Amino acid sequence: MVNIPGIAEADLEPEPLDPAQIVSGEPVVTGKVLWESPDGRQIRGIWQITPGVVTDTEANELFVVVSGRATIEVEGGSVLEVGPGDACVLREGDRTQWTVHETLRKAYHISL
Repeated sequence: MVNIPGIAEADLEPEPLDPAQIVSGEPVVTGKVLWESPDGRQIRGIWQITPGVVTDTEANELFVVVSGRATIEVEGGSVLEVGPGDACVLREGDRTQWTVHETLRKAYHISL
């Protein structure tokens, strides 16, 4: 069992962002893995990104936005407007573009 009080204020560690992913701005990514399954195929944690526009190729992920706002455009698919309390499911292989309007913090579960 893992209990993480104060997720909105939890200290996070730098996670270098590949410069090729940055479309505009100077976004900074931080995060913290809270739990990982013994086989490394399930990961739960906290992730944060400051304003800017980035691209990504997604994993199978469920996340809940803790704070901030962003627009997530799925290539060839939908456009998601996300904010505090919103839950989203991303599919492995989806190519996305994240436009982060306000520093976004999310709690996530990834299945590899």
